[in-house]
Amino acid sequence: MDVAANLHRVRQEIDDACAAAGREPSEVRLLPVSKTHPPELLTAAYDAGARLLGENRVQEAAEKAEHFATERPDLRWAMIGHLQTNKARQVAGFADEFHALDSLKIARALHRALHEEDRTLDVFVQVNSSAEPQKFGLAPEEVPDVVGELAELSTLRVRGLMTVAVQRDAGTGDAPVAACFGRMVELRDALPEHLCGRELSMGMSGDLALAIAHGATTVRVGQAVFGARDSR
Repeated sequence: MDVAANLHRVRQEIDDACAAAGREPSEVRLLPVSKTHPPELLTAAYDAGARLLGENRVQEAAEKAEHFATERPDLRWAMIGHLQTNKARQVAGFADEFHALDSLKIARALHRALHEEDRTLDVFVQVNSSAEPQKFGLAPEEVPDVVGELAELSTLRVRGLMTVAVQRDAGTGDAPVAACFGRMVELRDALPEHLCGRELSMGMSGDLALAIAHGATTVRVGQAVFGARDSR
């Protein structure tokens, strides 16, 4: 597995998508998703320039953070999966970003834990832009009230919104995916900037270019960088 070559390939894909969209590549950040992958592949990503990695299992992420803390203290961690309240304290101890904030209950649990740790956390509010019942995330109409409440939690910095778009279907093409991304742009632009940052965490391997065309500022890519996931 040549992680360095894979990272280069994905970054080139981002550059190409930015060029097609008339955007600067510096406007789009790659978040390599390292969940289930062993430390040696994460080390290879670090050596190739990655300084932020995405994880969705709290215990696994905490163990990796501890493993790398001494030799690579500038390696940062983004939690990208749904979080249970009882895991908030653990996340508050090591995470730098949280891309799946979908309730005030979780937000308040994180705030309490972060306050005790004397830390802050960058968060992205997760939106269910496709209205799929099996997906986590707030309904778009719920977001303004939640974002307003988050302003009271000083340890949380709301950098923007996050979504997982509907899966592309050969029969319908890109239109439903583009609708999800377009919905996110409209929602973000309607929110007061002093309450919610302008960033959009959206787009993965299969819809990366479309997400960038709609203004994504962070794209989350796993398999194209690290290969197939461990089936654990």
